[in-house]
Amino acid sequence: MIQPKRLITAGGTLVCALGIGYFMQSGSQVPAGAGGQQVASASMVATEAAATMTDAAPVEVNDLALASAAPPTLPESPAIAELPAEPVVNAALEDIPLAEMPEEEAAPSFNCEHMLSAMAQAAAMVQLTLEAPCMVNERFTLHHNGMMFSMTTDMEGTAEFAVPALSENAVFIVAFANGEGAVANASVTSLEYYDRAVVQWKGQSGMQVHALEYGADYGEAGHVWADAARDESSAALGEGGFLTRLGDPELDQALIAEVYTFPSGVAKQGGDVTLSVEAEITAANCGRDVEAQSLQKSADGSLKVQDLVLAMPECDSVGDFLVLKNLLNDLKIAGN
Repeated sequence: MIQPKRLITAGGTLVCALGIGYFMQSGSQVPAGAGGQQVASASMVATEAAATMTDAAPVEVNDLALASAAPPTLPESPAIAELPAEPVVNAALEDIPLAEMPEEEAAPSFNCEHMLSAMAQAAAMVQLTLEAPCMVNERFTLHHNGMMFSMTTDMEGTAEFAVPALSENAVFIVAFANGEGAVANASVTSLEYYDRAVVQWKGQSGMQVHALEYGADYGEAGHVWADAARDESSAALGEGGFLTRLGDPELDQALIAEVYTFPSGVAKQGGDVTLSVEAEITAANCGRDVEAQSLQKSADGSLKVQDLVLAMPECDSVGDFLVLKNLLNDLKIAGN
């Protein structure tokens, strides 16, 4: 909005400009040489213009300001709706049963149950299968009638191995380091036909079981040991014995067992079997005491247990062997 003071100033300036323009137009017709009259005429015109502005009616500032600042016309307020004559009654909502909320699904969990199965095989052997999915690459100890050896599970937590039975109602126990484990049993009715000799130890003892059948010498066909172990087929046919090595020697302080089996009850030939235990002197056992244990099961079912502590020679004897002939009893075989 234009202020009243600025309007007044603009109007006065316009009147003066019109007067001057009129004067200049009239003055242009004054002949030359009439300079004094031209100046006098200009003064008169200025005096008359001033008098004219003085006599003019003054502008009412208040009226101008009010006219310029008139507010816009506001729209009429909407009519207020009349309330109903009868009071409003709140109606109760009909109860609608809520839909059943979905049940939360149980979080998936791993099956960590350890299972050990046992199945009797030929030559009084038992095939064991261990399934422990939460024990991947874990060390465990197998226990059976006093015999113990160490093994590990594979990448899937399983292990399969065959064990010579030492009792007809054979019980096998797997024990992990955390106290967990599994148990299995098998009925081994053919055990009565077999003699078994077990030697077990811990760590790098250097021990070996040797059997010389029917008067054989070292290196001959009747010499049964780790490098000429045979298998259970020899015993099942009544031809001779076989050797089973149990445990993983790569484990630290592993429990190892060697088991010699001879088919005394079904042997085709009679004679003697000489049993001995040899201990090789190595850098791992020289100058130390080696502990071992023997378990010998006869065909009549009896089990003989004997402990051994052997003082190994000093390390300048590495490569030599100690022969222990009294740890196991020789076998007397009657031909069938």
